[in-house]
Amino acid sequence: MSLSIVSNFAAAVAHRNLSRTEAEATTSLTKLSSGSRVVTAKDDAASMAIGKGLQVEVESLKQAQVNAGQAQSMLQIADGAMATIGDILTRMKSLATQSSSGQLSATERTYLNDEFVTLRSEIERIAQDTEFNGPTLLNGSNTFSAGTIGTAVQDNDGFEQFVFGAATGGAFISSTDTMEVDFASNVMTLSNQVTGQSQTVAVAAAPGAGAFLDVAFSDFGLTVKLNSQFNAGSTISANNEFIVGGGTSNNVQLTFRVGTGTGTNDEVTVTIDKARVAQLAASLDTDTLDTVAASENSMTRLDTAIDKVNEIRAKVGTAQNRIGFASANLASSVENTEAARSNLLDLDVAKEMSTFTSKQILMQAGVSMLAQANQLPQNLLRLLQ
Repeated sequence: MSLSIVSNFAAAVAHRNLSRTEAEATTSLTKLSSGSRVVTAKDDAASMAIGKGLQVEVESLKQAQVNAGQAQSMLQIADGAMATIGDILTRMKSLATQSSSGQLSATERTYLNDEFVTLRSEIERIAQDTEFNGPTLLNGSNTFSAGTIGTAVQDNDGFEQFVFGAATGGAFISSTDTMEVDFASNVMTLSNQVTGQSQTVAVAAAPGAGAFLDVAFSDFGLTVKLNSQFNAGSTISANNEFIVGGGTSNNVQLTFRVGTGTGTNDEVTVTIDKARVAQLAASLDTDTLDTVAASENSMTRLDTAIDKVNEIRAKVGTAQNRIGFASANLASSVENTEAARSNLLDLDVAKEMSTFTSKQILMQAGVSMLAQANQLPQNLLRLLQ
């Protein structure tokens, strides 16, 4: 090779190697700072695709774990309420046993009956009030909905939705009833055209844009949700009916998502029977302790009610155990899936640190050699002296 001061081949080679070493050192530094072996898709496209899929699965499994934990909490609330109802029934059985004995007078039985009736009311209250994040747990469920809605009470008229609550049903509303919504002078009236029952609620003004106004008709267990298109100055008296569909159920079904898919294998459905007095034992809701005979009848029905409570609690306990095992399996799945993801994406820090140290040494050597290569043309100048 000829000696030339125009082209410094040695410096070009040294610069090329130094640039490559610097790029490799930068890549190594990026991996060390991020803790990931695959920072960009070009590092390992297949591992990134598989690893990111596993990462999504891990996050979904963690949420399924949370779902299982909340399911356990919900069922624990139901079980605690049922335990209290069981204690109340035990006390009621004691009162009935005492009242059925001949040494008591009618006056004393009246005292016992007062407590008996009060305790029965408390069972009703617990059954209707026990809830978790909204849904009631011991009061059954309803599937009521509004169908065949009149042209004057639809979305574009300001009637966003007819919401049926947990207390819907009973004497004021049932399936196939025709409900009528009237509005005039800032008063809304909801009427059941079958039973003749009605209730009025004042509506001062329509909600603002993007907002909603709930008009609650507590007698019916129904809320009319209004949107901003509602005209508070209008009068509605025609084409304002809807038909009630659905009905009530003596149990509530709760479905918990304990998997990452949408199939039945990824969920657990729990059925909790209604725990109101009338469902625990027939005629117990009207029993008294006024006489010996009535007290004896109450004792028999209380035995039935206690057995029913134990049956409901047993079902809840079975569901708790099942969800507990599902939660344990989810924990194991999270660990194993996370380990698989880690093998694909996580960085071996010790190995990468060794690589980075090697690149640092090469960079130092490259800088030194580039400096030496840049000195070669200077040496050639001596030939011109």
